[in-house]
Amino acid sequence: MNFRLFGDLTILAAVLELVFAACIYVFVKRLEDRTPAPLSEEVGAHKAVLKKLRKREPMSQDEVDYAAQIISDSRSLFAYAIPAALFTMGCLYIFGCLEQLHGATPSVRTFIGVIPMLTSTNLAIQLLRVARLKGRLQKVSLTWSKAPDVVTHSPSG
Repeated sequence: MNFRLFGDLTILAAVLELVFAACIYVFVKRLEDRTPAPLSEEVGAHKAVLKKLRKREPMSQDEVDYAAQIISDSRSLFAYAIPAALFTMGCLYIFGCLEQLHGATPSVRTFIGVIPMLTSTNLAIQLLRVARLKGRLQKVSLTWSKAPDVVTHSPSG
C-alpha cells in the first residue's frame, strides 16, 4: 500500500482547515459587525422563535424579523464552514495518525477523529433544519404586539 497517500491527505486536510478557518473568521466578523436584533438579547429567544415558527403560531413583527435573521444566518455558505472545519479536523487527525503508523495496525486512538466528524454532521443537519424554515417564514401570520409588561425589581434589604 502506498503510505504517501496518507501524508498527502493530511496535507490536503490541513490546507482545507486553514481555508475553512478563514471563512469562519469572515462569518463571525460579519455577525459581530451587524446591529443585533432587540429580541436576540433575551435568553432563550432563539429557541422560542423557531418553535413558534415550526408550529406555525402567530408571531409579532420583532419575532418575524429575528426569525428571518436566524434563517438568513443558517443559509449562509460561511455558516457551513464551521461544520466543515470540524469534519476536516477529524480527517486531519485520522490521516495524520495513519500516516505515522507506516503500515502498522491502527489502534482505537487513531479513530478518535471520528468524534468531531460525527459532531460536524449533527451541526450541519441542524443548520439545514433551520434553513428549511424559510418557506414557513413567508407564510407566517402576524399578531399585534402589546406593550411589554415592565417588571421592576426592588432591591432587597
